[in-house]
Amino acid sequence: MSPRAAGRRPIHRSVAVGVPLALLAAFTVAGTANATSGPAQPRVTHTATLGDLPLGTFSNGLLPGTVDNDRGVDLGGIGSDIYPTGRKGEFWTVTDRGPNGQIKVDGAKRRTFPVPGFDPAIVRIRVSGGAVKVIDAIPITTSSGKPVTGLSNQAGRDEAPYSFDARTPLPYNPNGVDTEGIVRAADGAFWLVDEYGPSLLHVSARGKVLTRYVPRGLHLTGTDYPVVEALPAILLHRKINRGLEGLTQLPGGDLVMALQSPLSLPDGDAGDTSRTTRLLRFSPGKRSVTAEYAYRFDPVNVVDPSEDDTSELKISSVVAVGPDHLLVEERTDKSARLHEVRLTRRADILGGPYDRDTTSPSLEQLDDPATAGVPVLGKRLVVDLGTVAGVPGKIEGVARVDRDTLALINDNDFGMTDGSGAFDGQGRLVDSGIETTVTYVRLPRRI
Repeated sequence: MSPRAAGRRPIHRSVAVGVPLALLAAFTVAGTANATSGPAQPRVTHTATLGDLPLGTFSNGLLPGTVDNDRGVDLGGIGSDIYPTGRKGEFWTVTDRGPNGQIKVDGAKRRTFPVPGFDPAIVRIRVSGGAVKVIDAIPITTSSGKPVTGLSNQAGRDEAPYSFDARTPLPYNPNGVDTEGIVRAADGAFWLVDEYGPSLLHVSARGKVLTRYVPRGLHLTGTDYPVVEALPAILLHRKINRGLEGLTQLPGGDLVMALQSPLSLPDGDAGDTSRTTRLLRFSPGKRSVTAEYAYRFDPVNVVDPSEDDTSELKISSVVAVGPDHLLVEERTDKSARLHEVRLTRRADILGGPYDRDTTSPSLEQLDDPATAGVPVLGKRLVVDLGTVAGVPGKIEGVARVDRDTLALINDNDFGMTDGSGAFDGQGRLVDSGIETTVTYVRLPRRI
């Protein structure tokens, strides 16, 4: 048994949440306060770290009996996004689909789900000194209250799911979601985006999926919640594991969601070499997409000087900073830059030729969409996080704390790594040692 597993204690259910807050708070460790010099430069002002909480303890406290063996994995992955609760130092976060990795078998990569019973959750955290404390957690469930799980949805479209050692096939689950961005509406309900569909989910305050909005033509059947085909069909060409990632809510109530990477249009090679992805505007009142925008990445070696593979470019977070202004995070796994963009009617490509997959060359194939007459969102660099000492890698969530301070959260992938060495001979996790961290960055100017 691993040292991390040896000290585990059983969890007792609470009436309100299913996980007692005192117990959750006990699984925190001190982080470090941090400040760097330079009055005119962005700087880290504080960091806090999530302590070790066994994933089985966490999951079974919310939905008893869902995890029979967590394989030594601790709660992590809550860094998929971060959204202020309105209380100082408190944020809503969301997990992704759960621990997962890749192992090659006979020369082909297989997607592993070491804890297949894990259910994605909305997690409320508090930054307290150097610790990140879990103070509430809400499991995402179907209409009948069952866990949605994080398992792949459709054979032939999503990666086939396998056990931790990539030897045993697991069943597909049409209810499964790979959740990423999160916002909380004024009525207490949540909006989430998902990579599988890709989709937009409307979720009740207690975590029940009210509606899942998917691309037209997806034909997702067998779900235990309503599915509405309301997103553009062109999203069916999303790259595997690169669906909808960023989400924000504008002051007027509209949602803006970001496609993590360029579409594979007309094929994977075009998507891998493209620097043009898409943002979508969604009206909750109309229950439809009302605008679509072309967004152009910086060259990959500008975002991350150590990287030369364009396919590593991703958008992971979008943050509303005005009625039609956003911060957009461009990143690789090592570095990130935040740009301010303004959404304009002139830049809307919804319903036009580049919103159809029959157009050739596609938007993704254009070397420079602007010179081809395609409107592209203008942008202004706000901060290059790769130059700020103390900012960790793989930042997936960004929140505005005040007019000149941002809160960043990283995705630690539940301590998972790829390859057969991810687990020891007893099937227990060999932890990467990467922790979930909330980092405050103060900017030299207001946003």
